[in-house]
Amino acid sequence: MARKKKHEEHENHERWLVSYADFITLLFAFFVVMYSISSVNEGKFRVVAQSIVEALNPMIAMSASTIKIVPDNAGGPVSTRVISIDMQVYKKLSEAIKDTDSTGRVKVGQGERGVTVSITDTMLFQPGQAIILTEARDTLSRVATVLKDFPHQVRIEGHTDNVPIHTKEFPTNWELSASRALNITRFLSEGGYLPAERLAASGYAEFHPVASNDSPEGRAQNRRVELVILKVLKTETDKNQVVSPVELPCVMNLGLPGSCEEQAP
Repeated sequence: MARKKKHEEHENHERWLVSYADFITLLFAFFVVMYSISSVNEGKFRVVAQSIVEALNPMIAMSASTIKIVPDNAGGPVSTRVISIDMQVYKKLSEAIKDTDSTGRVKVGQGERGVTVSITDTMLFQPGQAIILTEARDTLSRVATVLKDFPHQVRIEGHTDNVPIHTKEFPTNWELSASRALNITRFLSEGGYLPAERLAASGYAEFHPVASNDSPEGRAQNRRVELVILKVLKTETDKNQVVSPVELPCVMNLGLPGSCEEQAP
C-alpha cells in the first residue's frame, strides 16, 4: 500500500499585519490620553475653583468673573489663575468700610470691571458743590490705605442725577461730575495716598444712573462718586492694563492748591 505524501504547509507572509495593527491601536490610545490630559473643562474647573474659594472664605461670595482662563503667550497648554487678587481687595475694602461707615452711604461691590467703592454725594460734598467735606477725607484715606498695597489702577467717576444745574462754576452736570471726580483724584494724589500714575478721573453727568430719577430716593442713589479698582490679571511676561492717567487741568473753584485762582497773576 502506497504511503500518502505529506502536504507541505504554506508559509504565511502577512503575520506582520497583526503586530502593526496592535501598534497602531496603542498609538491611537496614547494620543487620546494625551489630548484628554491637555484639555481643561472650563465649566468643571469653575465649579471646583468656586467651591475651594467658598470653603476658604465662607463670608465672601465668589464672583465667577474673578476666575480667568487665559492662553500662554508661548502657545502652550491652557494656564489658569484660580483666585484673583481682586478678591483680596474686595475683602480688605469691605472690612475698612465696615469700621468707618455705619450709615450705608458707602458701598463696596464687584462687577465685570473690578471692585467698586460707591460713595453718595451727601457724604462727600455740599449740594451743587465740588469741595470735599472734611469728614469725608477719613473715609477716602482709609480706602487709599488699602489700595496702596495693591497694583491696581483706580478710576474715579463722578455721577449726578438728571436735575439740571446752571451756575457760574458748573454750567451743566458734566462740569459738576467731572470737578467732583477731579477733586477726589487730586486729594488722593497730592495728599500722598496713591501715586498719580495709578489714577484717572472722569465725569458722566446723569447718563449712567443706578436707579430711576423719578423719585427722590432714586436721584439720591444716582448722585455719587465711584472709585473703580480696575481688574488686574498679570502674568510673568504681561504688564498690568493701564488706564491713561489724567494730567489734572486748571479747574475753577476747586478749593485745592493749583486751582485757577492761585495760578492767576
